[in-house]
Amino acid sequence: MAEALLHQQRTHRPPAPRPPSRRPGTLVGGLLRTTRPKQWVKNILVVAAPAAAGRLFSLHAVTRLALVFALFTACAAAVYLINDARDAEADRAHPTKRHRPIAAGQVPVSVAYGVAGALAVLAPAAAAWLTTPAVAVLLTAYLGMQLAYCVSLKHVLVVDLVVVTTGFLMRAMAGGLALGIPLSRWFLITTGFGALFMVAAKRYSEAVQMAGTAGATRVLLTEYTTGYLRFVWQLAAGVAVLGYCLWALEGGGVPHTSVLPWRELSVVAFILAVLRYAVFADRGTAGEPEEVVLGDRALALIGLAWLAMYALAVADR
Repeated sequence: MAEALLHQQRTHRPPAPRPPSRRPGTLVGGLLRTTRPKQWVKNILVVAAPAAAGRLFSLHAVTRLALVFALFTACAAAVYLINDARDAEADRAHPTKRHRPIAAGQVPVSVAYGVAGALAVLAPAAAAWLTTPAVAVLLTAYLGMQLAYCVSLKHVLVVDLVVVTTGFLMRAMAGGLALGIPLSRWFLITTGFGALFMVAAKRYSEAVQMAGTAGATRVLLTEYTTGYLRFVWQLAAGVAVLGYCLWALEGGGVPHTSVLPWRELSVVAFILAVLRYAVFADRGTAGEPEEVVLGDRALALIGLAWLAMYALAVADR
């Protein structure tokens, strides 16, 4: 009987585990997914300075800004490709990130590096040829900063917040540089600290959600405290509001041709938007900024009201 059982175990061994199969899909589709199309909405910031200056109503401006948007998207795509290629081995051990095209084997690492290198060279070159040298320099600086972030800066306390925030600020500056628009110091302060507010709120939310669990998605989150991150987003929100108030009142004393002073009134909508966003930050549910804004109807309506007020202010000039 024992010999029969032993023979059965030998003849009916469990099948050997299969090697991981490649995620179905085309190479081009994998490259496109790696470039994070959902993140492209951030590049709309290139219209911020021209919109504030009332310079969006010409074919030249629209064409130039569309080109800058595309070039910034290409630079960001290069950074995402390099980041995922570097992290491919680590991503394969992650329950969610293992589905990324490079980690899943859909996009070879060598192809990712090759495409990223081509984009990183062609985008600044195209900017120098088709826009202005200032935009080309800005894109080159953006690429250098983001690549340094991928390699080492994302592991440095506080510096990681500054780098991500500066990326948003560079987007906002690019449109103004492309059209030769002088950038107000209050515009830069509002944009910079507004971006820091959202970045710190996102980090705070990640830290709250990962509290008490092992294996944070960002190693640096284990070095930040939730109290510190809360302090950062609260401080940034306060400075952003102050900067916007000074920006909105910068032209004080100038008579208005409209019934209401829309530029000054837009302060109310801006503060309401910050207060509403802070609700999600306080709850620890402030993830990607675009998802927070588009996912909350009240915040979206406040944003539309602010846009309408500022548009009326620009038209009143």
